[in-house]
Amino acid sequence: MTVSVKTLKLLFVSTPVGPLGSGIGGGVELTLYNIAQEMIRRSHQLQIVAPVGSTWNDLPLVQIPGNLQIIAQTQERTAPVTMPENSLLANMWDYARQVQGDYDLIVNFAYDWLPFYLAPFFDCAIAHLVSMGSLNNPLDQIIKQVAKQFPRTIGFHTQAQAATFALEQQYPLLSNGIDVSLYDFCSKPKQQLAWVGRIAPEKGLEDAVAASQITNVPLKIMGKIQDDLYWQKINRDYPNAPLEYLGFLSTNQMQEVLRQCRALLMTPHWVEAFGNVAIESLACGVPVISYRRGGPSEIIQDGKTGFLVEPDSVAGLIAAIARLDKIDRYACRQQAETEFSLKALGDRFENWFYKILDI
Repeated sequence: MTVSVKTLKLLFVSTPVGPLGSGIGGGVELTLYNIAQEMIRRSHQLQIVAPVGSTWNDLPLVQIPGNLQIIAQTQERTAPVTMPENSLLANMWDYARQVQGDYDLIVNFAYDWLPFYLAPFFDCAIAHLVSMGSLNNPLDQIIKQVAKQFPRTIGFHTQAQAATFALEQQYPLLSNGIDVSLYDFCSKPKQQLAWVGRIAPEKGLEDAVAASQITNVPLKIMGKIQDDLYWQKINRDYPNAPLEYLGFLSTNQMQEVLRQCRALLMTPHWVEAFGNVAIESLACGVPVISYRRGGPSEIIQDGKTGFLVEPDSVAGLIAAIARLDKIDRYACRQQAETEFSLKALGDRFENWFYKILDI
């Protein structure tokens, strides 16, 4: 059991790609929200620096204006570092610089070059939670520099994610967590499947749709449409798939649908850093069928809380769907409660913060 040795003053600096609550930030938004809630519950003092338009009225926000940053997934690996005029990212970090003396630790949630570059110029220690695998050469380089100069300050979710950066230094693996009490267990699902996430090419939604069309099992799709042309192409290519798009839903609305599904399909075409939706699914008692790639491969207990199949194999997804009766849905819920609760999440992050500060 972790015993808090010091109450910390924490400044969380959000992702600059969209307002908190918009869904544009993907899993980073849920991660930030859950860590913030747990740190406050543990009596740490917390402020979140976020884009104007953020809707998290239950958390202490400082809203900063400026133009949003381009999403990293849409850029080429060799793309140069860029920022728009009146950059929101720069404005957020200028604010952090001005108030840094009021805090013990700044926590960076942005997957972007600037916060890493700025680390040596701050007097306040900065913890960097890296939210994706390696995507961009300039960012890879600056992450390696910071990891070497400031050991322990670079945190990852999973080993699979961290391995994409090929760091020489030791680094913390922090996994993730959710408020399991917000997810209702369902022992008797309907004959339907779920897919949840940003609708963008790297998420591989078309494979789940293909599996749905071939098996004729309805697929409930939930998430932000980030690439409209990609979504339109899926609908053209699979006109007979029994799919239903439900939009970007709140946690409560999403889990009401998800818990009634026989399984969640995860079909990433890239190295997923973690996969928050996997643990949300397990919390509902819903097994996860995922490609054996990235974060989900370290979450799912193959054959017990879901199935890991060959990456990019629709046939593998279909074979796993046929075996779902072998999964005990209670085991799924139990894994979520044991490994991915807010307490487990808080213990990991609190320990990381203390180690950075040598407390």
